[in-house]
Amino acid sequence: MSASERTTETIPEWKKEEVEALTEFLRSYDSVGVVNVAGIPSRQLQDMRRELHGSAELRMSRNTLLARALDEVDDGLEQLSEFLTGQVGLVGTNDNPFGLYKELEASKTPAPINAGEVAPNDIVIPEGDTGIDPGPFVGELQQIGADARIQEGSIQVLSDSVVTEEGEVVSDDVANVLGELGIEPKEVGLDLRSVYSEGVLFDPEDLAIDVEEYRADIQSAVASARNLSINAEYPTAATVPAMLQTAAGEAKSVGLEAAIESPDLMDDLVSTADAQVRALAANIDDEDALPEELRGVEAPAEPAAEPDDDESDADETETDEADSDSAEPDDEGDEDDGAEGLGNMFGD
Repeated sequence: MSASERTTETIPEWKKEEVEALTEFLRSYDSVGVVNVAGIPSRQLQDMRRELHGSAELRMSRNTLLARALDEVDDGLEQLSEFLTGQVGLVGTNDNPFGLYKELEASKTPAPINAGEVAPNDIVIPEGDTGIDPGPFVGELQQIGADARIQEGSIQVLSDSVVTEEGEVVSDDVANVLGELGIEPKEVGLDLRSVYSEGVLFDPEDLAIDVEEYRADIQSAVASARNLSINAEYPTAATVPAMLQTAAGEAKSVGLEAAIESPDLMDDLVSTADAQVRALAANIDDEDALPEELRGVEAPAEPAAEPDDDESDADETETDEADSDSAEPDDEGDEDDGAEGLGNMFGD
């Protein structure tokens, strides 16, 4: 009998059942992470469990059993074993790792710090009135490095004062002063150490992103890629409609410039020709040489800076049309008159 078989036989039944329950837990979620639970009071830990209910589940056990369950499930989850140090637990969710990280961070609450703990960040006593009457407490503030003075009948801190830097051990004096001032410099919550999801191992630094900023960056990148694709004439599902619209506009411009007789261009061609005839007729002094419908046509006016709201005069409307090569006739009657006038002139 091998050593491994003898070892397996000595495993208590409750441990086997615990590992089976843990493996079932691991297989039931899309994303699994390791969280640090050290320093969290049991009551707050229970509150966090309840807050996670419905979106994630916290599972705690001995680290050796957690590691055995991760190894048995395999599928890459065994990579989480290196994070099973100290007081930790497993958290499972069907949400993506970014959503899990955001939820865990949002659930954290401020808490006082005790002497002997390591400062998680710079501990600062902020500038302002402490609200404490003059007395020996001002000396305690000054002793730990706070810029404190007695002013206007109370103890005041004259500037933001760092009393313990990040990574330093909090002294008894600092802990006492912070407690007196009601300053809670640390956050209590489930610190995510790592998450495994869809074959990728995520560190907390990978997940700490500004979602709105990230979304804006993606939208900007999409817009830039679309413009590049259109300018390079590279067809894709997203750019073909715009490219076809641009090509249609350019083709129409070429057709109008070349006066190509196409059903799609006839309305514009007739309108342009009519405008040109009317402009020409306005420059002919001998009205007897003009068809009746073109007599009395005035020369086109200079384009106004702002359009005239009152366009009741039909002649002014026709003159405005002559200023634009792509002007559309007001109605079918104008179009017929223009075509007939053109035909009569060439007939003469």
